[in-house]
Amino acid sequence: MNVEKYLSNFFKGAKDPSLKAMKYFVDIYNNFDRNMKFIHIAGTNGKGSCTETISNILIKQGYKVGKFISPHLIKYNERISINGKDISDNEMANIIEELKPKIENYKKTEKVDITLFELLTIMALLYFYRNNVDFAILETGLGGLYDCTNIIEKPIVSVITSIGYDHMGILGNTLPEIAYQKAGIIKNNSDTVVFEQTPEIDNVFIEECKRKNNKIHIIKESDISNYKFDNKLQYFDYKEIKDLAINLKGKIQIKNASLCIEVMRILNKYGYKVDVENIREGLKTVIHKARMEELNSNPTIIFDGAHNEPAIKNLQNMVKMYYNNEKRVYIVGILKRKAYKEMLKLLSNDKNAQFILTSGNDEKRYISKEELFECMKKFVDEDKICKKDLNVAIKDAINSDNNTINFIIGSFYTYHTVVEELKKNTRT
Repeated sequence: MNVEKYLSNFFKGAKDPSLKAMKYFVDIYNNFDRNMKFIHIAGTNGKGSCTETISNILIKQGYKVGKFISPHLIKYNERISINGKDISDNEMANIIEELKPKIENYKKTEKVDITLFELLTIMALLYFYRNNVDFAILETGLGGLYDCTNIIEKPIVSVITSIGYDHMGILGNTLPEIAYQKAGIIKNNSDTVVFEQTPEIDNVFIEECKRKNNKIHIIKESDISNYKFDNKLQYFDYKEIKDLAINLKGKIQIKNASLCIEVMRILNKYGYKVDVENIREGLKTVIHKARMEELNSNPTIIFDGAHNEPAIKNLQNMVKMYYNNEKRVYIVGILKRKAYKEMLKLLSNDKNAQFILTSGNDEKRYISKEELFECMKKFVDEDKICKKDLNVAIKDAINSDNNTINFIIGSFYTYHTVVEELKKNTRT
């Protein structure tokens, strides 16, 4: 079976909010998920960083850890892994063959197709269960309340990262509305970890935890001290734990790291041993692809999947921290469902940069470079912007001078195209 081809036939978006299909699968397998230990992660930005960091710490401690993420960067297999090793094509094919008749039966009886994310989620749960993982770390795909991963009944800990504007057509038009959707992962008689934001956002989580007899752990800015950074690592103290270092760029990652450390404190409270030294090692060695990832040096080409307003703001903060004195070029591609006008307006705050606007790697899914250009010229002088095909922009970046920092941003889904172009093209 060609797994990639088979999965590409499934609907990639979200349908009417419902966990009906997930319940169908879980019922078939007699609620097998109830015997698993889950850490469930939702939020607008920072989910991926927390998923990678929590997984890495627990692996360093010696646990067997299943990890479910989205999106993938090159192959679907990346979404489902155990201790950093992706599920194989054969393993995926075997589970798919097992699920095929069940998928067809659901389609026949319910008159609706299974979505890609529903299929991948049930595949991940089955894979983790059958491989007897110690922990399954689940990153939500969209929202929380009706996200496929929310079929699980009771995580050990729920983690909710920063809340911002994204997917408003599905999640709501205000931050409390979006927070409410994310708060859907909060379960009865469990623990939830959040970082303090605004009172209107925090109160959504506080009230939901009260309603469900869930213990909320709110991390405050004052819990973090002695922050500093260099070109390799960021350093900080968290509560009584001193001299921590994390291998991720951007000050927002200190907040994300604090969420992860608090999760470990909760696990220790419940008898799951996690030593401070393994927390240190997990933070110091964590890798998160496509987030300020340097794909090329001389010249520098950095990929960052920033695809909404909060992510663009975080990107700008990182640029100021690390690259403020360099010549900067942004290669931009944005999916049609994103708030591209707001994103471009924020990007235009970098007054010394050049902007190359592309139609991504799929003209059906991406806003056209022409439309991006017309929008961007409202915010910056036309001599600072141009339109190019993505592959041409990448080739130009490869041949730019060594003093230029090239950022490829706007979507995770261009990553595989960028990597392939970099492999094909050597500097001329």
